[in-house]
Formats: sequence, structure tokens, C-alpha cells
Amino acid sequence: MSFAPLQNDTFLRACRRQATDYTPLWLMRQAGRYLPEYKATRTQAGSFMGLATNVDYATEVTLQPLERFPLDAAILFSDILTIPDAMGLGLSFEAGEGPRFAKVVRDEAAVAELAVPDMDKLSYVFNAVTSIRRALNGRVPLIGFSGSPWTLACYMVEGQGSSDYRLVKSLMYARPDLMHRILSVNADSVAAYLNAQIDAGAQAVMIFDSWGGVLADGCFQEFSLAYTHRVLAQLKRTGVDGTDVPRIVFTKGGGIWLPEMKDLDCEVLGLDWTAHLGKARAIVGGDVGGPGKALQGNIDPNVLFAPPEQVAAQARAVLDSFGAPHTDRSTTGPTHIFNLGHGISQFTPPEHVAALVETVHSHSRALRQR
Repeated sequence: MSFAPLQNDTFLRACRRQATDYTPLWLMRQAGRYLPEYKATRTQAGSFMGLATNVDYATEVTLQPLERFPLDAAILFSDILTIPDAMGLGLSFEAGEGPRFAKVVRDEAAVAELAVPDMDKLSYVFNAVTSIRRALNGRVPLIGFSGSPWTLACYMVEGQGSSDYRLVKSLMYARPDLMHRILSVNADSVAAYLNAQIDAGAQAVMIFDSWGGVLADGCFQEFSLAYTHRVLAQLKRTGVDGTDVPRIVFTKGGGIWLPEMKDLDCEVLGLDWTAHLGKARAIVGGDVGGPGKALQGNIDPNVLFAPPEQVAAQARAVLDSFGAPHTDRSTTGPTHIFNLGHGISQFTPPEHVAALVETVHSHSRALRQR
């Protein structure tokens, strides 16, 4: 499988802690409901899953934000819940509501039925990865992704999103053996899923531990972090074009556990807006010439509802909080990938995103000249 040579490798260089001319930027959920062109395509598709399972539609919406904004990476348009759907839990999206599963996993019988799904059931995802990579034609790298084992378990037990995680935490505390069984199957499924995305052309992969931060200290390490380790240990290190595939781990609410996450076998740690980038850099960023993690994040998505001049001011503040990235091209050192601290809101004005992108690129160039 051959693809066009990469024209803009700034994002991948930053993932590898290599010096870049500016701070690269992409946005979680950048292909999505805040764009009128996305809404038009979704109407054509008829439903969210109709969009996600159609290769042409998934390719189209993945590229839509890149037509508007000079972003430095594309991310596969899909959903984090494709794996449990392939396990037979019956994923659906009702209008005006979040995802729901027809079947839930709450007892011994349901847990005993769980198995790593046949990846052929997810071929629509891998076909979309290849299609998007070809359509990008080397413009920017393509990121593949999955939900984390713990985050998937939350939806599988609750049956939908939750405000209190009562059902999944009840199972975890009452029957930790069952929870470990769910998480073991999930971890091996996530690893197989991400490896198949890498084989299809993904140039970086990201694990979204969206609900890791709802766990108590101690439980996070046992029920989330341990299984993220298990996924990372199984991931392929080389993509179809022979280059390395950086791995990104994002735990929403996970900033307090950075000292433990420092040892994860990944290149990049994502942070939400509650973390201070400069402090995170001191813990995991490493020194020039030494080991460390690149950092990704972490402006509050709600900043994008402020007027463009305030958006720009907040973007500069985030860049300043990380500090000047290293500029020595002969070695590695602390680097930053700009992103939101969570997914972009569907109500975000696209012109505010334009102000954010322009400010990040221009101010981060200026930081390197000081």
C-alpha cells in the first residue's frame, strides 16, 4: 500500500519531540457538528452511523475542516463505541440524545459472552482510514483512534452516557473480578483495532480515556491506567510506509496522575484544561537531549464562545504557559501540540476557530524567535 509523500510533518515531528518552526494544531472533534457543511453531509447520510459507516461520507467530513482551516493533522471520522458495537451490543444514536446500547454488560453471563470482535466487522473503519489517507494526498498526517478500555466499559455497563457512573462503579467495587474481565477483553480489542488502523494507513494513534478522571485515586491506576499499558504494549510501532507511529494517550481529568503516566510507553500525553502545561512539562516533558513526553492540549473549548480577540488572548496564554519549545534540530526536547482540553462544542462559531488557528501558528512562531 503506497501513499503520497507527506508535505507537512510538523505534527509528527512534535509527537517525536523534534524541533518545529511553529506549534502544530488540531482539534478534538474537528470534523463535526459545528460546521454547516458537516450538518449537510449528515443529513444526506440520514444518521450518525450512516455517516460513520459510509467510506465516502466519512472521508468527506474528515477533510471538511482542512478545507476551512490550516490544521496540521486530520483525525479519522468515527466513534469511540465502534468496538462494543462490533461485540454485538447494538449501538444507536437517537436524535438529540447521545449513544445507546441495546444490550448491556452487568452480570456474569453477559461478561462471559464478551470476546475480542472479528475485525472484519469493523472493516468500514479501516476502509475509511485508507480512503482518507489517499484523499489527503500527503497534505497532513492522519490520526486513528479508539476509546480506552475503561471508557468503553463505562458505556458497556451503563448502556449510555452517565452523570454519576453509578452502575459501572457499583460493578467495579462489588465484582472487581468481572470488571477486570471486561477490561482485559476491551484492552485486547482496542489493540487489535488500532493495529488494523495502522495497517490501513493511520500515521499516529490516540487512546481517548474520556472517563478515566471519574475514578478514585488507586482505582484509576488499577482499572484504567493498567489497561492502557496493556493496549500500548501490543501496538505496532511501524506504519505501512515504514515510519514510526506515535501514540497519544488522553485522560480527561488525568492531570493529577502525570507522575504515574510518565512511565506509559507512548510518545504524547494529552491534557484537559484543568492542567497547567508548564507544570506538566516539568513533570513529563523532559530536557533537551533526554527522554520525555510531548504534551498535547489544552485550551478550554468554551473559550471559543468568546469574541475572536479573547480567543486569541487565551490561545497566547496557553502557548505561554508551556513556554518556549526547544529549537535544536540536532536532538529531541520538550514539544507541544496545541489542542482543546476536550472535544469542540457543536455550537462553536467556525470564525472563532479560524482566529484560534491563526493565533496559535503566528504566536508560536514568535515564541521561537525570542
